This record gives sequence, structure tokens and C-alpha cells, in this order.
Amino acid sequence: MGWQADRLRRMYVGGVGNRTARRFARAWSVVFAHLPIGKRWVTLEVAGRRSGKITRFPLGMADIDGRWYLVSMLGECNWTRNVRAAHGHAHLVRGRRRRPVALDETPVADRPPILKSYLEKVPGGRPHIPVDRHEPVAAFAAVADRYPVFLVTYE
Repeated sequence: MGWQADRLRRMYVGGVGNRTARRFARAWSVVFAHLPIGKRWVTLEVAGRRSGKITRFPLGMADIDGRWYLVSMLGECNWTRNVRAAHGHAHLVRGRRRRPVALDETPVADRPPILKSYLEKVPGGRPHIPVDRHEPVAAFAAVADRYPVFLVTYE
């Protein structure tokens, strides 16, 4: 997956999607919002921190012990800053169902097993997080501070 991973990483230089990445994001947001393709794939809707306008981000979620988490494969990025500015208030859209959620940032020390689960289940995150999904959980501790994770609680 070498050249493909490089291509995917180049689409998000500096944590910001290029034109191609934005096109894919819009397309996946529509797919996730209109087709029931499983619990893992959602569209996050959150108010923009400056404009207040609703922004949409297609995301894959990690799950551990019945809890669901949003993980930022790009590290600090627009959606994470918007979630913080909105004090964790957002909506998740899945298969035409829009539900309000509270997103609580997970402490760095608790992130390693979530990051591992995320890479095991969300292939699109693998090129962006520099730890192989087959590594032990302890290996994820070295990068946990660079990848925000939010616990999803349905309101």
C-alpha cells in the first residue's frame, strides 16, 4: 500500500484537505448520511468555530467495550477545533438519522487502545497514524498526544 498511502497523505498536507480530499469528503458525507452502511461510518455535523455555519465531516468511529469514539486521523484539524469551540455539542448523521451527541475529549493516557481499535477497523486512517495496527497497544502511547479522540454520548 506504499504509493497509495503516500497519495492519501499528500491529500491532507498540514491537516487540511486539498481539493480532491474535499470532493471525497462531500461525497462520503452524502453516502454516510443517506445509506445505512453500518454503525461505524457517520457524518459529523458541527457548527464552524468562526462562521457558525454547519460543517460536515465523514468519519469512521472506533469502538471499545460498547463505547464509540471519534478519532482524528489528521491530528489537530478543523473538525476537532470546531467540536471544542462548540463545547462538544454536535450531531451524527447515519442513514438519514440525525442524532444530537455530546463529544468529550479522551485523556491522552486513555487513547492508545482506542487508536489501535481505530486503525484495525478504519482503513482510511492507517496512512496517517505512524503506528502499524498489528503493534501492541503500548506502541500507540508514543503518538497518543498527537491524535485527538472524543467519546460519543448520544443525548
